[in-house]
Amino acid sequence: MPKLLFDHTLDLLADPYRYISRQCRRRQTEGFQARLLGQRTLCLTGPRAAELFYDARYFERRGAAPEPLKATLFGKGVVQGLDGQAHHSRKSLFMAMMGPASLASLASWLELGWTQCARQWPQRGRFSLYEATQPVLTRAACNWLGISLPDERLMTCTRWLVSMYDDAASPGWRHLRARWSRHRAENWLTDVVHEARAQPAQASKSWLMAFALLEDERGRLLPARTVAAELLNALRPLVAVSVFVVFAAHAMAMRPHWRPRLKDDDERMADAFVQEVRRHYPFFPMVVARARRSFQWEGLQIRKGQRALLDLYGTNHDSRVWRHPELFQPERFLGQEPTLFQFIPQGGGQALAGHRCPGEAATVLIMKSAIRFLTWIEYSVPPQNLRIDLQRLPAMPVDGLQIEQVHVGIHERICQVA
Repeated sequence: MPKLLFDHTLDLLADPYRYISRQCRRRQTEGFQARLLGQRTLCLTGPRAAELFYDARYFERRGAAPEPLKATLFGKGVVQGLDGQAHHSRKSLFMAMMGPASLASLASWLELGWTQCARQWPQRGRFSLYEATQPVLTRAACNWLGISLPDERLMTCTRWLVSMYDDAASPGWRHLRARWSRHRAENWLTDVVHEARAQPAQASKSWLMAFALLEDERGRLLPARTVAAELLNALRPLVAVSVFVVFAAHAMAMRPHWRPRLKDDDERMADAFVQEVRRHYPFFPMVVARARRSFQWEGLQIRKGQRALLDLYGTNHDSRVWRHPELFQPERFLGQEPTLFQFIPQGGGQALAGHRCPGEAATVLIMKSAIRFLTWIEYSVPPQNLRIDLQRLPAMPVDGLQIEQVHVGIHERICQVA
């Protein structure tokens, strides 16, 4: 096996969304070996590689995530790092949250939040849609889970949740801020879990109580700190959907003909638009696993315990699957649906049996709710740099998508009063 002499971590960080796919195209392959963070790493892209990556015979999640990710984005001892029955047991709770009645409850809380925005945003001047959306999602997510969050703590808790994903991959003080934010958020939710366990009647029939009663494989209650980390794995991703909300608004700003089509409340077209936003725009660049055993694939020798990265963005732009992948074309989702390994904005494979994100249904619901609100109100997008910065993690428009001159039409005001 050739020796990898040079570490390419800086190359990856310089182009996190396109590094793997560009290297694969240059080598005319679907996978290659590179030294990243000082370790030999298997880099994969494309549907065939995704199917391999999510095959539990070859890859596992235990010990796969680098320590900086566990200390900021995921937490320790949580579902992302589990395998087998332990993973299935923990994941089943997250999947139960995606039931129709539960999602209807989330939708109601979101509608309440957007109604408040309709009253408040017209009073503001120019502001960042990204930042304005985050507290709406924090409040809705906490209400949905049954977590009491006083108004005076809303912005503080929102900053913690945002920092955990927005600062995690940044160098220096921003990364340290992400670590500190996780520490503070886990402290807050650990207290919440203790209170729920001490007064179960007050927290009964809530997702908070379902989390508080989580048990390990031996039937013992999980440590409150671990439960707090799992609660963050429900809260943080919902707030992170603010990135997708910005991308949906960006798509409408760059392609104004879509706004009236979405305002017609055509459910089928709204679904196609949301899915194309999730395919076209960069969200999370890659996911990580470890080789469960040594094996060969496409001429590559993979060692047991070796880290592997699956390219999400590149797979969603694979020209062997997607016709004109660089173009934004929601109509592509009105035809044949892609497979579980072709369309992987939040991971591939099955959600319950595998490691695909369990919150995709909630993500789609939040995006459709936000789009409905953004087409109800009127606003202007002032001159600004709308280029997507692919070096930023998560990627965003360079100027963050500023809006101004928000107002609500007479018809919408009547609907709100009614």
